Amino acid sequence: MTRYVIKNATIINDGESKTGSVFINQSRIEKVTFNEVSAEALIGYEVIDATGKWLIPGAIDDQVHFRDPGLTHKGDIETESRAAVAGGITSYLEMPNTKPQAVTNEILEEKFTRAAQVSAANYSFFLGATNDNLEELLKVDPKKVCGIKIFMGSSTGNMLVDNAHTLEQIFSKSPVLIATHCEDEATINKNKAAYLEKYGKDAAVQYHPLIRSEEACYLSSSFAVSLAKKHHTRLHILHLSTAKETALFEATPLTKNKKITAEACVHHLHFTDADYLTKGTHIKWNPAVKTAADRDGILKAVLDDRIDVIATDHAPHTIDEKKGGAFDAMSGGPMVQHSVNLMVEMSKQGKITMEKVVQKMCHNPALLFDIEKRGFIREGYFADLVLINPNHNWTVSKENLLYKCGWSPLEGTHFSNKIEHTFVNGNLVYANNKVNTAFRGSRLTFTR
Repeated sequence: MTRYVIKNATIINDGESKTGSVFINQSRIEKVTFNEVSAEALIGYEVIDATGKWLIPGAIDDQVHFRDPGLTHKGDIETESRAAVAGGITSYLEMPNTKPQAVTNEILEEKFTRAAQVSAANYSFFLGATNDNLEELLKVDPKKVCGIKIFMGSSTGNMLVDNAHTLEQIFSKSPVLIATHCEDEATINKNKAAYLEKYGKDAAVQYHPLIRSEEACYLSSSFAVSLAKKHHTRLHILHLSTAKETALFEATPLTKNKKITAEACVHHLHFTDADYLTKGTHIKWNPAVKTAADRDGILKAVLDDRIDVIATDHAPHTIDEKKGGAFDAMSGGPMVQHSVNLMVEMSKQGKITMEKVVQKMCHNPALLFDIEKRGFIREGYFADLVLINPNHNWTVSKENLLYKCGWSPLEGTHFSNKIEHTFVNGNLVYANNKVNTAFRGSRLTFTR
């Protein structure tokens, strides 16, 4: 393994942006200095001149669906982790709605084994809850598994947990953080029936956010929050899609004492329901992309710390599986290759500072999940680092996508920033528009 110095970068970390240099030795950050580096100090290191570039910690995506095992025609750990590192994501937490569903510790360990063989990024996996696997949930090792996932609304690979007694038991006894998908199933089913009767099975995708409505989201999210308050549960609600839901959370910075937290996804910060006219089912997600007011309300909650994390909910499907309308097209889309680019672009537009982007995509996921020595540019931490050129123009096209599904809802999008280098555990895994396939990420560990 080569030792590196990333020299004269604008280091964005811990709420500050300062010009400095970072020394990498083996898997760790050896030294961070904001002083002039002598020629003698560079001996034995490969030097990367980062003048005019931005250096951030590797992003940690707390919600991805890499479709492995059983759904690998859509994507797999190998392909999607390569897209992730090309997008500046050095660690990911992956969801259990695969085939078989990851609802036992034995199946979960099989996913860890697969990732050790092929993943370009660091990884952990959620154990999935069902209406009858409480015993498995209680066996989770808090130091080795990121959390438990509860689908309180059905989505791809229906894992709906709707038994009230089961939910009470999980919320009162879980040994780790609980992450929830919140949409009220009864409300959705009522809306489905109404729109099916009115428009038939070919109802346009524009009706999707009305079927999976604000009411459905709020009813479920507020119920989850009430359960967490009742049982003093460590709860993290994923992919908020409505401004109304943001009122459920405290506008306070993330600390150990903040037990109920929330996530926003980049597509809910970028698209609105007006985009269905041009993007169609390519922006069909669960929960749905909704109004401009919802998008703006979610951003406001990110800025005032009601929302703690920005992630992707990366969920690829084949282009054929995205055909149809509100009822037939599958929900989900690929995002890990461009989420950091999107947020950098928003910062350049003055909507959010880069310090806040780093807080929400790098620092807070590490703090929220108690990830060991990652998420910050600090001496002794793992060298998960991303170097960004803030003045490089390029366009998303099929030719530069790394997703196995071969498409993106961002095709044709112009960016004025580019990720140039990504380090994972001190290894240069992405540079010159190529992923170095020789390296493997590591299993994340947790200081709980």
